Amino acid sequence: MSKNSKKAWVSLLLPLAFSLGLTVQADDKNTSEQFKQLIDEHWQTANKEKIFFRKDPDAFRMNGKLPDMSKTGRDRREKYNHELLQRLAKINVNDLTADDQITYRLFKYERQTEAKSYQQLDHLYPLNYYSGFDSYFAGAPANMSFLTKQDYQNYLVSLADFPRYNKEHIVSLKEAITAGHVHYCETFTNYHKGISQHLVDDVQQSVFYTPFANIPANFSIKDKQHFIKAGSELIKETIIPEYQKFYEFFTQEYMASCRSEVGISELTGGKDYYKYLIEFYTTTDMTADDIHQLGLNEVKRIRTEMQAIIKDVGFKGDFKSFIEFLRTDEQFYTTTERDLLEKASYITRKMAAQLPKWFSKLPQQTFDIKSAPNGGAYYVASDGSGTTSGTYFLNTKNLQSEPLYTLEALTFHEAEPGHHFQSAIAQEVDMAEFRKTLYHAAYGEGWGLYSERIGKEMGFYQDPYSDFGRLTYETWRACRLVVDTGIHAKGWSRQKAIDFLAENTALSMADVISQIDRYISWPAQALSYKIGEIKIRQLRALAEETLGDKFNVRKFHDQMLKNGSLPLALLEELTKDWIEQQK
Repeated sequence: MSKNSKKAWVSLLLPLAFSLGLTVQADDKNTSEQFKQLIDEHWQTANKEKIFFRKDPDAFRMNGKLPDMSKTGRDRREKYNHELLQRLAKINVNDLTADDQITYRLFKYERQTEAKSYQQLDHLYPLNYYSGFDSYFAGAPANMSFLTKQDYQNYLVSLADFPRYNKEHIVSLKEAITAGHVHYCETFTNYHKGISQHLVDDVQQSVFYTPFANIPANFSIKDKQHFIKAGSELIKETIIPEYQKFYEFFTQEYMASCRSEVGISELTGGKDYYKYLIEFYTTTDMTADDIHQLGLNEVKRIRTEMQAIIKDVGFKGDFKSFIEFLRTDEQFYTTTERDLLEKASYITRKMAAQLPKWFSKLPQQTFDIKSAPNGGAYYVASDGSGTTSGTYFLNTKNLQSEPLYTLEALTFHEAEPGHHFQSAIAQEVDMAEFRKTLYHAAYGEGWGLYSERIGKEMGFYQDPYSDFGRLTYETWRACRLVVDTGIHAKGWSRQKAIDFLAENTALSMADVISQIDRYISWPAQALSYKIGEIKIRQLRALAEETLGDKFNVRKFHDQMLKNGSLPLALLEELTKDWIEQQK
């Protein structure tokens, strides 16, 4: 072919190639826009439904009309989720950007998991030992900011809608009675006390009145009077009577049908349900047997470290005697609510000074420390609006359940660098909205437990008793692998589980018993902590070994948090990609 002929062919091919390039780019753009439209539409639908799949239940807040918990509502959401999966299948993931491919895979994983949930028994269990729809509803005002008239108007709508919401849950609980999927009798003996605390004679003593007692000063007198009057009437004529209805149903019908079997696997369909719950909470395909043995191995390993501390402090006695000493000696307990909150606050401020050495990305959001309205210690994330802070709640109602030797570990887990870090940073990263509030228990609780551990590297736990507290928290999470699977897959009795936890941790006996009742009523959730923490530790060890002198702990921690909550397999894949990039 002549040179002129070649030029002619080139001149013809260049426009064609350019045209094809534009077509490919246009197709890529159309695919990206199609995917973005889909996830945006899903987020709008989730906000309309006011149900966000795989979101931390402690973060429940009211915002006008309450979620539809009826069978009609569940069927509607199941149908919509199925349609989303069909639409997702038509999107070529390879046409998306690298970041969008992560979002695509995560979104698909969530929709597939949600599809499984509709085939399971979740709606029959809206309660567990610690909390339920009734306590989440009562705790919601403490998680909210009331700054505008619209905030109060939405609150009034929520209060007025509670009768329907309450009834729909009672319908599900009646279905649970028929199906034999009620809670274990002994575990739920005292649950009614949490309901009865809302049956007050004086409206102003109700937790639901608190927002009306603190109306912003810039409201007009007329507006203040309107909201106080309307709110007081709703509390007196609607909320309290509805809690009375639920109390009567719970004590007279539900508990009259409570189950005698301890483990969920002993019930009809229970084995399949437990298998589903393990996958849901751990985001793995591990079996109950594998998890049980892992727990035994971890308990044995940690016990060696605990024995070393007992020896170092010069204690004359065996492990059991040392535990009894910790549980009963007054030096390890505070006597006032304020003192406990102040001690926790001091720990957070000392930690704050160390964080820049270990993280290059620090959250902008703040967090508060408060007494837990329903007991327990936990963290509730900000709502993301910029008007609420995160909140670290402490159990000040039972000071014997919050020993000072575990306060450092607890605070690092719930506040910084634990749950506050992961939730606040996720809300501040530029990524799809559904990812900002997503909460995989294995990732979230795994990071919380990992945060307890790195406190040791950061120079904390100088008091050997506090370091023992750290280890007792770690062995407590390892024990969970043993007792949860023991109860729900191996036929353990409640007492056998109590004895195992009491013999292997320094938790107070009150805490030991309440924890076992938690595991009985909330199968598999407790497995997430140790399984998630072990995975994060494995990934860090891999990064340190592979990168050697190039390993940077600040960058590693940033990598762990930059994508928000992830299933463990995806977290591992992205971390390995990051390691290769660092090389």
